[in-house]
Parts: sequence; C-alpha cells; structure tokens
Amino acid sequence: MKNVLEFFEATVERLPEKIGFTDSERKATFREVSENAKKIGAFLANSGARRPVAVLIDKTVNCIDSMLGSLYANDFYIVVDVHSPADRILNILGTLDNPIVVTDAQSEELTKSLGYDYFLYEDMLKAEVDEAVLIDIRSSMCDMDTAYILFTSGSTGMPKGTVVSHRALISYINWVTEEFKFDEATSFGSQTPLYFSMSVTDFYSTVKCGCTYHIIPKQYFIFPIKLVEFLNENEINTIYWVPTAISLMPNYKVFDVAKPEYLKTVLFAGEVMPTKQLNYWIKNLDESIVYANLFGPTETTDICTFYVVNRDFADDDSLPIGKHCDNCDVFIVNNDGKLAAEGEEGELYARTTFMADGYYKNPEKTAEAFVQNPLNPYYPERVYKTGDIVKYNELGEIIYISRKDFQIKRQGYRIELGEIEAGANSVPKVKACACVYDKEADCLALVYEGAVKDPNVVLDAVKNKVPAYMYPDKVLRIKDMPKNANGKLDRKALQTIYKEL
Repeated sequence: MKNVLEFFEATVERLPEKIGFTDSERKATFREVSENAKKIGAFLANSGARRPVAVLIDKTVNCIDSMLGSLYANDFYIVVDVHSPADRILNILGTLDNPIVVTDAQSEELTKSLGYDYFLYEDMLKAEVDEAVLIDIRSSMCDMDTAYILFTSGSTGMPKGTVVSHRALISYINWVTEEFKFDEATSFGSQTPLYFSMSVTDFYSTVKCGCTYHIIPKQYFIFPIKLVEFLNENEINTIYWVPTAISLMPNYKVFDVAKPEYLKTVLFAGEVMPTKQLNYWIKNLDESIVYANLFGPTETTDICTFYVVNRDFADDDSLPIGKHCDNCDVFIVNNDGKLAAEGEEGELYARTTFMADGYYKNPEKTAEAFVQNPLNPYYPERVYKTGDIVKYNELGEIIYISRKDFQIKRQGYRIELGEIEAGANSVPKVKACACVYDKEADCLALVYEGAVKDPNVVLDAVKNKVPAYMYPDKVLRIKDMPKNANGKLDRKALQTIYKEL
C-alpha cells in the first residue's frame, strides 16, 4: 500500500451506503464523500503542479471532503483553524510555498479578508470526475509523498509545520485499528479539531475500517448534559478526547444525573490525565469499558506509547504512559547521552515509521529534533527526540515526568512542575491546576480552579507529596483555567493571567 486513499476506496466499495461522517448539518455516506472528494481532486489536478492545499473550513463534513480531495490530486492538505486570530492564519499561509486556498460559503468572508486568492468548495463540487486523470495521478505517487502538514505552536511563537507522509499515516493507523479492534460497528464521538494530531486517530480509523465519525458540536463541551445526550442519541461507543474534556464529567458530577449508555472504549491523550477524574468514570460507568492513556507527539503521527488501564489507582497516583506501540520502538537517554538505567530519568526518543519527515521549510528545527540515533554510531538512523522526561517504573512501564520545557532549575535543584501539579490535583473539588514559574521574580506559583476556597488546603496536599524545595511560593485560585483551541490547558495564557493577579 502506498496511499492512504486505498483504505478509503476499500471502505467505499464495501460499505457505500453506510453513514460515515456526520455534523450538525449533514449525514454523509461513504459513497457521497468519495464522489465529492474525487470532484475536488479532479478540480485541483487541473490547477497545476503538486502544492500545499490550505483548507479554511470549519470542522464539518465539507472539510473532510476537501482533505480527501487534496489527496486525490496528490497535493497535501493543511487544515487551518478558522477561529484563530487573523495574524496566526496569515503566518501559516505565509509559511507555505504558493498554497492553494480552499474555503466554503460559511468561511468565505474570512478568507476574502486575508487577501489570498481562493477556490470555493461549492464551486469545486461542480467539477466532472475524470477517473483516467485520477488513475494517472495515482500511478506517480509513492508512500513517501506528504499527506498533510499539521501546524503546532513553536517556542518562538511562530507556527511550526510537521510534515507527515502517507507511509507514516498508514503505519500508525494499521497499529491503532488493530490494537483497539475498530471496525464498522465503531461509532466515534469526535472532540478534537481536524488541525490537531489527535484527530488523525478517529478520522483515519473511520476511513480504514468503515466506522461512523460523529462531529460533536463544540458548544456541547460547555453543557455536559447535552454532551451525554448527544453520545446516547448517536449510540457512540468510542471516544478519544483530551483529558480536559474527559474531566468535564467528574468536575460537574454529570454521571449523577445522566450516563452514556453505549460506551465501550475511552481513549485520552494530549496532556496528563488526572487520576481522580478518571476514577469517577471508572466507578460510575460499566466495568467492561476499556480505558487507555495514549501518549505521543505530532511528530510520531499521533502516538508512540500507550497504557491500557488494568489496575486501580489512588487519586494522587500518576497513570503510566505504558509501552511502545507495535512497529514503534522507544528508548530513554540520560544526560550523558547513554541509555538510561532502570528507574533513571531521561529523554524519550522514538524510532518508527510513524515518524514525520521534519518541519516544513524549517531545516534548523528539523535538525534539532530529528537526529541520528545516539545509541547507533554505525550507520545513518534518524530518530525523534520528543523533549519528554520519563522513566521506567518497577513494572517496566514508562512513567511521564514532564516536558523538558516544564522542568526548571532553582536553588540548584531540578524541579518537575508536574509533580507539584499531581499533588494539588489529588485534593477533592480541585478541578484543574497548573504551575507557573516567573524566573525574573523567582516565584513558583500554583494556580488552580475549583471549590476549595482556602489555598492552604491545596498547599498542604502538595507538601505531603514533594520535598520542601518544590513548595510553591504562591497558591492562587481562579474561576476558570484557560484552554486553547484544542481544548487543552493553555499554559501561555496562564502565564499572562498569573502576572495580572
């Protein structure tokens, strides 16, 4: 197999009239999406040489048609968040080399304001499908061709485009669908945006296995009762959400009022899953549900390690990130560039065909992160440095410690902010928390959201978990922790909030 569309075409042939993708306006069969994607592919094929296709369409089936259509043209797509500030959108478009911009009627005014020429989705659907042209295009493809680019926030504030090939995508999807036994009976409730790496898992699993992919209206994550109603009305049995979204249910005690009736698989990734909130799910829902902690960066397509929850955890325990995925090797390197000893902390590296090709038009950042295997001096072997600090526990499971970025050095001590956060999160009625370090003021602050009015209660919980040199200087309570467009905790925004308190 050389192209991810081969998964899709097999699904269309097998299940042409099955509803594959839904949003609040459309319920589209696999045949319908296939026909639309081929029309878009034929349209783009007549627009010139292989180019990046910037899709400025909200998370809808229209967006899915356009993504797959780009692949039919042997172009590669970039889904752009239409709710981002205009400056960020312009930064992404400016980074791309001569992009084709695609939008729909809903986002046309925004796109027009950016000053780029564009093609309208509704007009592209008027194209005739030329199967001979599409077959000819396919014949020149190979699995090393780029399928898409995902832009993430760089440390400089400029977006960084991760380039993912068909080969990486196919390899990853083969693993995840086999591991979690996805099939045409799988009904996904999709939370993550299509410009976020987690979306790859449920979207392309649907493409391969003929699942049903339900796009959950964003506003339902503000009204969790409506969210449960949506899950039940659509008989959703599988979710893959960020922990912040998973935590909505326990934070508002939703299962005391309503419960999802069809769930069989609950997956989460993207940030640390608080054990206290996970325990609420486990204790209140059917005991047969499979829970799994998936872990990995955009640079490994989505995931490089995973842990299926197989034992009880106290509210102040940390979940393992488990073991490597099949066809994906991971290893831990210490500060001396050697393989870390058992129990020794070090940086996680990944060696896999899931691995991205690098960063678009950014050779310096690519060279920093995609490096020669430090354990192999004998021949060229490129691996990815994740920037995550981890170690093995006594059961041989990998334990996440923190990001390198979240590790600070203070008074001669290395401090993992995640350890402080784990202690605070164990307090009942603390909904979410995060540490902020102000280097200029040499102030370590713990910020939390929840019904605990006395910050000293939270501070005492932290003191029971960490040594004195890790005690926060301040404990601050705020009404709502800031979240980014992916639904994850927005740590940059929290830095600004902290300075205003």
